[in-house]
Amino acid sequence: MLAPIMLSIAVLQEQERDAARLEILATIESSARRGAEMVRGVMAFARGIEGPRVAVAITEVVGELGKIIRETFPRNIQIEERFGPGLWTLQADPTQLHQVLLNLCLNARDAMPDGGRLTINAENVRIGAEHAASNVEARVGPHVRVEVRDTGTGIPRDILNRIFDPFFTTKELGKGTGLGLATSLAIVKGHGGFIRAENTPDGGTSVQFYLPAGTRQSAPVSTSAVAEWPKGTGETVLVVDDEAPIRALTKRSLEAHGYRVLLAADGSEAVALYAQHKTDIAVALVDMMMPVMDGPATILALHRMNPALRIVGVSGLTTYDAGARSAGVRHFLAKPYTTGTLLQALHETLREQP
Repeated sequence: MLAPIMLSIAVLQEQERDAARLEILATIESSARRGAEMVRGVMAFARGIEGPRVAVAITEVVGELGKIIRETFPRNIQIEERFGPGLWTLQADPTQLHQVLLNLCLNARDAMPDGGRLTINAENVRIGAEHAASNVEARVGPHVRVEVRDTGTGIPRDILNRIFDPFFTTKELGKGTGLGLATSLAIVKGHGGFIRAENTPDGGTSVQFYLPAGTRQSAPVSTSAVAEWPKGTGETVLVVDDEAPIRALTKRSLEAHGYRVLLAADGSEAVALYAQHKTDIAVALVDMMMPVMDGPATILALHRMNPALRIVGVSGLTTYDAGARSAGVRHFLAKPYTTGTLLQALHETLREQP
């Protein structure tokens, strides 16, 4: 569902010169990419699979989320970000942290139907033995504390200790699942941290979560440099996908970057096309989930015709990665992919020795 959006953005960006419109396209791309990462994260979370832990600067996560909510939240909600000096680096899954913050911000938004102020604070704290002793989940050592504060209606005292329970919600039927805060709690705990909620003196709510941190200061990430996408030199790519929008947009993107393209809607059509154009096709891009003949079966059939054929497997489910590799595929693309990741995967595949 998100793959055509990601591919369409690249096509529009190439044709656009207006800075304001390019910024809007960049926001759409960032949101679509984060949405795809969240879907993969939720699926992995449901299966009990821990997401990748990398060095994360909380300023980058908050900054990206702040840009999205400023453009999507009601205009009568003022949004402010505050960062303490020299914030420490976290070892975390950035997509899961984004989800925690998004859940808290959505709750803050819903608590201010008539507008107000939403503030995201981040600062370094050192938890001492006394604090850890009075909080069962706390650990002694350096942490980054992140707070989402609103000036909304507050939380009644009699339910304050229940807001993190699964399926508990005070929202009207159909307006909340009761899983947002429960999921946030599980993610924070999974990162070795803890979370607290309290009412503020001005009548709003403050939700704070603490994550263990290294004491190395987060280095700012430069986004000014734009990578040059590798181009083809006339090679023919066989694109096999049952979704017509993905086929059409992939064809347009590849042809704009120096490739020739043949399209197949399923595995049987791909095998027939390969039999006709065997000497021309340099690489096949094969979706793993298709009717008639699925990806793994298509790959086996193509490799029976030419064991040296280079193939890139594609799927929205990473569980197909192992199946593709067992069928002899060296490169795998997770949907939704961007034009840049597609071109890079094809470039690396074609450079390899068969």
